[in-house]
Amino acid sequence: MFPTLDTSEIARLQRFGESRAFADGAFLTRTGEVGVGMLIIISGCVIVARRDNAADQAPIVVHTAGGFVGELAQLSGRPALADAQAKGPVQALTLAPQALRNVLVEEADLGEQIMRALILRRVMLIQKGIGGPVIVGHVANGNVLRIEGFLASNGHPYRRLDPDTDLEARAIIERFGLTDAELPIVLCPNGEVLRNPSRVSLARCIGMSRSIDAARIYDVAIIGAGPAGLAAAVYAGSEGLAAIALDCQSFGGQAGASARIENYLGFPAGVSGQELMTRANSQAQKFGIEMAIPHEAVQLQPGEPGQPLVIQLANDESVMARAVVIATGARYRRLALANLAPFEGISVHYWASPLEGRLCHGAEVVLVGAGNSAGQAAVYLATQAVKVWLLARGSSLRASMSSYLAERITAQPNIEVLLQTQVNALEGQDGVLEAVTWRDRAGLETRKPARHLFVYIGAEPNTDWLAASGLALDDDGFVRTEGACSAGQWAFQTSLPGVFAIGDVRSGSTKRLSAAVGEGAQVIATIHRYFAQSALRTANAR
Repeated sequence: MFPTLDTSEIARLQRFGESRAFADGAFLTRTGEVGVGMLIIISGCVIVARRDNAADQAPIVVHTAGGFVGELAQLSGRPALADAQAKGPVQALTLAPQALRNVLVEEADLGEQIMRALILRRVMLIQKGIGGPVIVGHVANGNVLRIEGFLASNGHPYRRLDPDTDLEARAIIERFGLTDAELPIVLCPNGEVLRNPSRVSLARCIGMSRSIDAARIYDVAIIGAGPAGLAAAVYAGSEGLAAIALDCQSFGGQAGASARIENYLGFPAGVSGQELMTRANSQAQKFGIEMAIPHEAVQLQPGEPGQPLVIQLANDESVMARAVVIATGARYRRLALANLAPFEGISVHYWASPLEGRLCHGAEVVLVGAGNSAGQAAVYLATQAVKVWLLARGSSLRASMSSYLAERITAQPNIEVLLQTQVNALEGQDGVLEAVTWRDRAGLETRKPARHLFVYIGAEPNTDWLAASGLALDDDGFVRTEGACSAGQWAFQTSLPGVFAIGDVRSGSTKRLSAAVGEGAQVIATIHRYFAQSALRTANAR
């Protein structure tokens, strides 16, 4: 996590950076502020600590010659998550974000060592809650869960203080004169206080989101940062295309919420969806991809011949690009229950991350679904809950679930599978679920006390925002590509020139992680050919 570079390695990096001197007591980085980038210590001593570091707390690390200050934030020019202060005179080599990315690409062995350290440092900061915002609110509050989920899914550290158990939380509430009805609040590293912020305002406050240059024309704009979108971003960046990836929530999509993926090539022991997608996100940034999260696309405007496509965003900003890749995936299908909405986000969940697992510890939970996502969630929840009731509409799990998952579920003593069974009623108040009632194929109803219900009953295409674009969709709302469109002459091309669709949003696609990643890689090769053909047509027209 904290390797030391030797003099020969530092010498190899000299050409990428600039030498800078810092006086005793000077800050090389400040929490919540965008700094100069990564700093390699040539001489002197630097103490890295959390901003609120108390006198009796040890620093995060003390760097001497050969050490380097930074973590993933410095890769993309985001605000620092810790203070770094000179103890005595310090001479350092500064690597701006672009210079750091050049190192990672041009100096393979050193780049691997540095990249690994940056990733591990971010993991450590997340685990210890260092450098991020502080959430003050009750643990089961729906808005607290929403804010926690947003930060966790984007790999950003945070701390949560519950006034029911934390004296510090009570002190903060008294200081600001707040009532329970005014919670949650979020204390940002820059000192700003937000009351129940939206993900957009929170992202702005912590420096995760920045304004987009409306005058810039990107080679490729990728809408959606799930597995397909991230794969497209990585390949676009590695092949020299200027690309931006947008997502309204987080990177990783549905795959990022999977507790464990065991049938993805190259991971025989399995890998969590969050870990896999975090690596992909870091890889995209390594190749210079601009990750714009949370930025929601609300309209696609086809360009005139020779003109860029324009994507209108919910915040009234816009993005221009020569080509657009739609990788918006699908949204979770909801149960057809009249009183479902009040429970969503508090007691009804569409993913099973460690955040939801914590809420279910020692309790009985109900899970509806029979696909792979449902199976992965059930196996994970069985490690947290005392009992998992798995309800499936079909007559067999194996008809819709991978064999290894079906076998594992059968082997779990605290998972009970109920086939040909459907939920028909929810009971509770103020968003807190108290009981779930289900009906089997014989019409027999069972009422089970439960505080949490997990729903995995499929997904619907996330294409409503494309209605005004004229893009061709199939009868189910998925984007039509290739032979399904009269204008489709390129793989993954839609009915609009320069607009491509990949992953779960594409009509006829294989709804699997590896297939989505493959389409993300393949579409960039297609776009290169599209650009070459477009340039040839333009030249011939002249």
